[in-house]
Amino acid sequence: MLLGFIANSIQAAAIYPIDRASILAGSKFDIKIELNSVVSPNDIVFELNGQPLKKAISVEPDYISNENGKGSAFIFRDVRLLKSGVYQIAAKTPQEELQVTWEVYSTGPRRVKNVILFIGDGMTIANRTTARVLSKGIQEGRYQGRLAFDDMPNTAMIGTSGSDSLITDSANSMSAYTTGHKTAVNAMGVYVSRATDNLSHPKVETIAELIKRNTKMSVGIVSDAELEDATPGAMVSHTRRRADKAYIADQLLASGAEVILGGGSAYFYPQSVKGSKRKDEKNLVEGFKADGYQLAFTKQELISVAQNKATKKLFGVFHPDNMDGSLDRLYLKKNTVEQYPNQPDLTEMTQSAIDVLSRNPNGFFLMVEAALIDKFNHPLDWERAAFDTIMLSNAVQIAKEFAKTHPDTLIIVTPDHTHSGSISGVVHDDRPGPLREKVGVYAEAGFPNYPKADIQGYPSRIDVSKRIAFFYGNYPDHFETLHPKLDGTFVPAIKNDEGKYIANSKYVQLQEDAIHVGGNLPSHQESGVHSADDAVLNAMGPGSEKFRGFMDNTEVFKAMVESLGLGSK
Repeated sequence: MLLGFIANSIQAAAIYPIDRASILAGSKFDIKIELNSVVSPNDIVFELNGQPLKKAISVEPDYISNENGKGSAFIFRDVRLLKSGVYQIAAKTPQEELQVTWEVYSTGPRRVKNVILFIGDGMTIANRTTARVLSKGIQEGRYQGRLAFDDMPNTAMIGTSGSDSLITDSANSMSAYTTGHKTAVNAMGVYVSRATDNLSHPKVETIAELIKRNTKMSVGIVSDAELEDATPGAMVSHTRRRADKAYIADQLLASGAEVILGGGSAYFYPQSVKGSKRKDEKNLVEGFKADGYQLAFTKQELISVAQNKATKKLFGVFHPDNMDGSLDRLYLKKNTVEQYPNQPDLTEMTQSAIDVLSRNPNGFFLMVEAALIDKFNHPLDWERAAFDTIMLSNAVQIAKEFAKTHPDTLIIVTPDHTHSGSISGVVHDDRPGPLREKVGVYAEAGFPNYPKADIQGYPSRIDVSKRIAFFYGNYPDHFETLHPKLDGTFVPAIKNDEGKYIANSKYVQLQEDAIHVGGNLPSHQESGVHSADDAVLNAMGPGSEKFRGFMDNTEVFKAMVESLGLGSK
């Protein structure tokens, strides 16, 4: 039976990497063959382009006689194919025949010294538009300025779907960027097989691992989420479940990345330390210190240590969980800002990372994630998402300033996936009638009256009398207030006694005319979800011309490794 006829069966036989996978020549990956029947190693034939597989691959496979009662499995670990071309892999037994085809591609010589990859997690078009309205202003239909990535010369539309679903999450979508391989929701750095242990699925090498194995470049990882979250985690990890955060923290230390900055300190301390979320006594902070990293735990320490020209390796954690967003840190002082008042901004982390990484004459790869755009889109809190999109723009501007004096730098700005938000009009408080009648559309929309932004691009007030009317296309039950949530991030739904999510009555208590909106998501969803809409990627610098038209997310990896010349010649 050919693989294509049984790919949709949960317990179907399979070969990993999957059919039509694109593989960088010289990169490491695992081959796994899963059969529906139990066979002995003597009863199976492995072929590569019609020849015995052992002629091209010297690795002896691990043999699992009957994996989870579903049939035999064979795993070839750390395989490398050095020559580009089309490869047809076949596995034949008396009962079954499986076959997949891969494209192995090589790269030309290295074209860039540095790559800076910005991830606006979950950033959709409407987030960019609202950020532009708030930070630049609009008069008579013309914006009075642009975001830092608006004028980049190359643009592409990115398809984000994973191997198992039209709708992706940050783990598998970021994994596509970092490995060039598709995977499933919640997975990173692996193909999802029928293995039951999260860490036993067939692995694929990440771009950070490739760089560390093949070059003398430096690597940086920056996020305002937990550093163990999906996007930074996909730079270094290989797991079926993104929730393996202690393992991801371990991998960050093991990765050798020269700069690691963000939140999530709870997973770097042993369980005996108050606030730790580990289940063991590993002290990773001490591990980083022993490995020669300079440490930073506040904004002031970060800036001081990064500016020291002797600093070549830097580890900084500034919050036990996700860091606070810019609207709260800079203006409202809500959420956890009072508890953690010395958190750096994404701009300060970006500048510090570039300062340290650029001391390596061999160049660097830096990933910077504006994670909270996504984490505010989920609870339908568009104002906070807009402020963090402005913050992302400010961080990108820092990279652009660096590129002015280092033109051999490729800068990429992209979401990993999108959300469903859209701008429908302008809310006018002085319009008569119930709350919904205050939404002006078409000619009645006019323009909002946010005050002129400060030098950082932020308006001093968002609770103005004419505000953007921003609506999400998917949502749980909630009360729509058409006002910014000044007391903390919006919590649209709460769980009832039946375990279902219902509209949070807090908001109708705060605002009597709040509109009850019946959800269009299943009742077990507490917040909005990702969308399958294409992501908009912008790029500048040498190699950026590769980004054009529609691209699959795995092709972002391909364009980066081609620019860095990481494939075997």
